[in-house]
Amino acid sequence: MNKVIRYILIAMLLFGASHIKAQDSENIETTIAADVVSQFIWRGQDLGNMSLQPTLGIGFKGLSLTAWGSVGITDSSDTKEIDLTLGYTTGGFNIGITDYWTNDGDDPKARYFRYNAHSTNHVFEANIGYDFGPVAIQWYTIFAGCDEVTEQGKRAYSSYVELNAPFNLASVDWEATLGIVPYATNYYNTTGFAVTNISLKAMKDIKITDRFSIPVFGQVVANACSQKAYFVFGFTLQP
Repeated sequence: MNKVIRYILIAMLLFGASHIKAQDSENIETTIAADVVSQFIWRGQDLGNMSLQPTLGIGFKGLSLTAWGSVGITDSSDTKEIDLTLGYTTGGFNIGITDYWTNDGDDPKARYFRYNAHSTNHVFEANIGYDFGPVAIQWYTIFAGCDEVTEQGKRAYSSYVELNAPFNLASVDWEATLGIVPYATNYYNTTGFAVTNISLKAMKDIKITDRFSIPVFGQVVANACSQKAYFVFGFTLQP
């Protein structure tokens, strides 16, 4: 199953690349950036301490390919992660597939090019969503790779649903988030329907010179399921 998914992803990437080459290169958008965060919190889960999280992306007329990573700065044992996302956006609608991969040291299944269905560190997740303006909704489901299994030994198809509401207050950009796991899965450490991510994030550009500013952000995150809360501060470096 994972080999089939890999071939599908490669075919999609080759098709996208060939389409872009035939067009005006001025329409291609490139993203190069890196976040430095005080703590690696993902969907209400604690994945590590202070981390560097680079992004490299390319986009063309709604089609995008993005590489994202994370590595611990203060603790070498923190999660080392590389994610590849192929997405498409038109109007408020978006859809995509992400390949998550984490490096667990010398564990044989942590090898990047190991895609065996039941012995790989890759996780394949599909997402679909719509941005209505005042609020955006996104649904994520793991469909292959290293997902959890049910009590019957079947794939859990671990899922996560997120609502985001951006707004501006006192010349600062804010975003309120509600994240829900709809059913039981050990992937999110839930035993049924659970609220795992309640957060409020503030973002503002700090002007350094007339031509250079640094976006900074602060975020309060609470996980109602695990009864834990976090405060994250970070900034973004980009050309």
